[in-house]
Amino acid sequence: MKRRTFLAAAAAGAWSATHAGQVEQVPSRRRRPNLVFVFADQWRAQATGYAGDPNVRSPRVDALAAESVNFVNAVSGCPVCSPYRASLMTGRYPLTHGVFLNDVCLNNEAVSFAQALNEAGYRTAYIGKWHLDGHGRSNFIPPERRQGFRFWRAQECTHDYNKSAYFAQTDAPFMWDGYDAIAQTREAQRYLREDVEERPFALFLSWGPPHNPYETAPEEYRALYDPERLELRPNVPEAAQAAARRDLAGYYAHCTALDACVGNLLDTLRDLGLDDNTVFVFTSDHGDMLGSQGEQRKQRPWDESIRVPLLVRYPARLGRAGRVIEHPISTPDLMPTLLALCGVDPPATVEGRDFSGHLNGGPPPDTAGALIACYSPFGEWTREKGGREYRGLRTARHTYVRSLDGPWLFFDNARDPYQQRNLCGVPEHEALRQELDAALSRVLEERGDAFLPGDDYVARWSYRVDASGTVPYAP
Repeated sequence: MKRRTFLAAAAAGAWSATHAGQVEQVPSRRRRPNLVFVFADQWRAQATGYAGDPNVRSPRVDALAAESVNFVNAVSGCPVCSPYRASLMTGRYPLTHGVFLNDVCLNNEAVSFAQALNEAGYRTAYIGKWHLDGHGRSNFIPPERRQGFRFWRAQECTHDYNKSAYFAQTDAPFMWDGYDAIAQTREAQRYLREDVEERPFALFLSWGPPHNPYETAPEEYRALYDPERLELRPNVPEAAQAAARRDLAGYYAHCTALDACVGNLLDTLRDLGLDDNTVFVFTSDHGDMLGSQGEQRKQRPWDESIRVPLLVRYPARLGRAGRVIEHPISTPDLMPTLLALCGVDPPATVEGRDFSGHLNGGPPPDTAGALIACYSPFGEWTREKGGREYRGLRTARHTYVRSLDGPWLFFDNARDPYQQRNLCGVPEHEALRQELDAALSRVLEERGDAFLPGDDYVARWSYRVDASGTVPYAP
């Protein structure tokens, strides 16, 4: 497999020097924590009880939040499935790894998350949705295209949650029993119970829900939500409210089913005595507009699309927990941050920032905010549907977005949390807009991003797209 070499932190010296005074003890190879990384597809940050949603029932995730570091401004930098996953696995931005559309194959030019963990002596496992192979959504993914994961129970992509296939080590498909997220969680529990080597493990569990279709959660969860009794966000216009109520009822049913899965997984870690030596992460790849701003799905630059839940619970010996962090964190930052918590140096190919020191009370990385981008609109957000290329910054307080035509959106999220007043063109806010615009320009220069039309990037990477800008895929 082609990849760049790097020095893993087999000894703790370099890690200790970087994080001196922030932890009680540097993880040795023997004491390195396990990692369980659980992520849903299209679960927006607003749709939890702990985040203030008055409708959704998420008792186990809410309890987890009380024990975790809660990144309240976690951002999906390119809010769509494959780009998020490629940035998660490489710690790189889309214009570096090239996955800025769905259904293209992630190359092996970077040291991946799993490869870094393998080098450090971890056992790596992946269960659920992959969406990084680009060779057909139902086709076998050979080991050389699994980015280093060794235990494998996955399929490229399906949203038929009650008739869902997966592959293990051969090209013979298997079927998940019933609702796939529940079956996948059971498989993760089985892995924890039966894989009892002394080496630490890193388990990634990737669910397809609450991504649409919304109406396919198990009946016991769908029965909990009456569309007519739901309280909508104030930024859902009247014309979109009927559809929003219908979709949200099913969406919340998926969320509550996944909440139970989170609880089952946490219970298994506790029962096995693993919870006090396991970094547990709960997050999502991107959000879902669900009628807010009159919009649907993802790719959009509004908070319902870009903001995701991000809870990190980790052993007390690694630092502090139960904190709220307001400094924005973006997708490429996850890999270096979690590797550092595991005592593993991030490889040289990583572009994201390490937040592990900030988790433990130190200052945040010196960043202007989280870069948000749509490099080439496609699918459900074509240009005919209002889609456009954009670059923007999400800071702890503001959202500023530029399209190819110039300034587009500017919100004070503290005073206007539902982003209903666009401050672009408002004279008394012009000086701040210019400051944010200059900060965005510096970030783009740092990233080598010339902010070209999407067609230029499609041509540069030799992708074949249809009239909607979508890479055609086999079911």
